[in-house]
This record gives sequence, C-alpha cells and structure tokens, in this order.
Amino acid sequence: MRGPLAIALLAAGKASRFGGGKLDANLRGKRLGRHALDAAVALDQGPVLVVTGDPVPAFATEAGALAEVLPNPRASEGLGTSVADAARQAAEEGSLALLLLAADMPLVSEHTLRRLVDACAPGIPSAVRHTDGHPGIPACFPREWFEALQGLDGDRGAGALLRRADGMRTIAVPDRELADVDRPDDLAQV
Repeated sequence: MRGPLAIALLAAGKASRFGGGKLDANLRGKRLGRHALDAAVALDQGPVLVVTGDPVPAFATEAGALAEVLPNPRASEGLGTSVADAARQAAEEGSLALLLLAADMPLVSEHTLRRLVDACAPGIPSAVRHTDGHPGIPACFPREWFEALQGLDGDRGAGALLRRADGMRTIAVPDRELADVDRPDDLAQV
C-alpha cells in the first residue's frame, strides 16, 4: 500500500450462505477471490491489501508479493470493521485515496477500477452505480473520507456514506460485472 493509491480487497466474511470457503472455490481454473485480486493488481499501484478474517483465504496467502494480508480480528462484527481497518491502514501509509472492492465480485474489470480511480478527486469519492440505482463498492475514496470510513462498524459498510456524499461521481458499468457470489448457485451463474 505504498504510494498515492491504497487498494483494499475485502475478504473477511464467513461465507455462511455459501457454506464456507467461498473465496477459495474454483471459478474458471482459479480461486474465486483471485479474480478480483488480479483486477486490482492490474492497476499496477503496488501490493493490494487483502482484509481477511480467520481463517485467511488461501487465495490471499498464495498471492505472494502481490498482496499484503491484513487480518481483521473484529471481522465477525461485520463489514464495517474491515472497511475501517483498510481506511486506517491507508491513512497510516499516507495514501491520497483508497479503492475498495469486494473479493466475492469476480467479474469487476481493471477498466472499471481504473475509471473509479480517475473519477475520484480531492474531497469527492467515486462509486459504481448498482442495479438498484444506489452507489456502492467498488468505490474510491479520497483521503478526506478516511476518518469517516474509520468510524464504520457492524454491518454498515461504505454504501451508507456514499448515499449521503455531495458531489459524488458515479459510473455506470454492465450489471453482470457487479455480480457477487453469496451462494453456490451464484458461482454457477458467474
């Protein structure tokens, strides 16, 4: 996470609806979580921070120098704690922006991530527009938002902040790209 952009891949969920082990499930010859990691790494901004729970998914440990694992000891308390940890790490590293994406969204492209980074400006976050019309992750937050992100906890993620953001920039992407895997049937569909 050196340099102006910090990239955090959120991978701390229990995957209870999947039956566990979701991020290490096979999708087209590689682990599910590796698809999102590869898109983030393609931005060529340095190692990607993978925020994990316990146990750490194999895709993160197998990534070697491509990923830095940040264990979240409060992962069971909800997604907000992982976002807060990523923002805290980005602030400590002196990053100018934080790109957040979910490890269970294997179809998000490097192109989409690059558009988010390009749209993010001082004080103004950028996010994808989901099918329900609301902004959500993947999203890019400038450093002025790190304090608010660090205040998240429980199941409240960055989406609540995005919905209240003045001047936020949203980008449209194909719905398919935003598919996430929660259940085994979802894996079969993507």
